[in-house]
Amino acid sequence: MIPETIIARMRVVAAARRRADRQAGFTLIELLVVLVIIGLLATLVAPNFIGQSEKAKPKAARVQLENLRNALDMFQLDVGRYPTTEEGLESLRVRPNSASRWAGPYLRDEIPVDPWGRPYVYRSPGEGGGNYDIGSYGADGRTGGDSNNADVVISG
Repeated sequence: MIPETIIARMRVVAAARRRADRQAGFTLIELLVVLVIIGLLATLVAPNFIGQSEKAKPKAARVQLENLRNALDMFQLDVGRYPTTEEGLESLRVRPNSASRWAGPYLRDEIPVDPWGRPYVYRSPGEGGGNYDIGSYGADGRTGGDSNNADVVISG
């Protein structure tokens, strides 16, 4: 037979385990409160992050246009002129027949498309009297617009 003191100790240990088991988890109400708090935070913070990628696209277009401008300047230094509208930006990767002093390619990778997935527009001479205009029509793909639909153009 088991002595009473051992049985009493076993009861104390069992009661302590039951208390620990009850205190170890979260109640359903506690979990629901946490989920509501997370939901509120998401509704306040998410709109700020969602709009950031669209706001960054015109900036990304400007960076790509500056890289293309540098390549066009290198082309001009070697050939003595900027590519014609007909030769286009492809002349930065493939030697045009009329460019005997071409020393390219002037772009390491393929000619990039704008952040909206369309090719950049190149004109030489430029509309404002410059050597060239290069740009993107923005999110809407049409001339003009504002905000994300605004044209992003640089002239050289």
